[in-house]
Amino acid sequence: MSPSHILSAYDEDLKYLNRRISEMGGLAEQMCADAVRALVTSDGGLAQRVISDDVILDSAEREVQEKAIVTIARRQPVAADLREIIGTLRIAADLERVGDLGKNTAKRVIAVQGTGVPRKLARGLEHLSELALVQLKEVLDVFANPSAQKAEAIRLRDEEIDAIYTSLFRELLTYMMEDPRNITTCTHLLFCAKNIERIGDHATNIAETIYYIATGSQPEGERPKDDTSNTLGSISE
Repeated sequence: MSPSHILSAYDEDLKYLNRRISEMGGLAEQMCADAVRALVTSDGGLAQRVISDDVILDSAEREVQEKAIVTIARRQPVAADLREIIGTLRIAADLERVGDLGKNTAKRVIAVQGTGVPRKLARGLEHLSELALVQLKEVLDVFANPSAQKAEAIRLRDEEIDAIYTSLFRELLTYMMEDPRNITTCTHLLFCAKNIERIGDHATNIAETIYYIATGSQPEGERPKDDTSNTLGSISE
């Protein structure tokens, strides 16, 4: 097999991986947006669709893993090429987790359907979701057109999402303290808010991976954090 043919086959492998990452990203974004919409509108049918779509996203991640392994074995890439494939694996894992967060949010729709989501809290959840999904979309755009500088800029924006999450966290606690009847609904919403905040964390992970692909090194310094909810109590799922 000629070197040019080997190079062409390798390029096709990379194009396949990049295309699948783009498809995974689009589905993960849609799942999370639909999950929040289902939550604030009490749309059980939409929530069920999000839950079903998670199977598609999981399958896509497995395809990326298998293709990446085969590509490494057959092409034996070095240096920057190997970083790109390893980076693709990492990004696929982050996107699969983003889908899980959308699914987990959708699963709580039925639990809050009886009481509904107060409009003020719904606006807070929607605003937090918009910020997180914009960050995810922008980092996927950078993946399609790699830039270490743009990836670093997105990484440094994570504290804005953390600040909004902390504000919403405090607001939910206030609702719970004002009326014990709000406790069950607000507990579910606390988990949902944390799920949305974590979408921003995964977008930041992807930004760091893109930086690594482009430069061969990890970004310097700790990522900025403005999440003070841990001083009030932790929430995890």
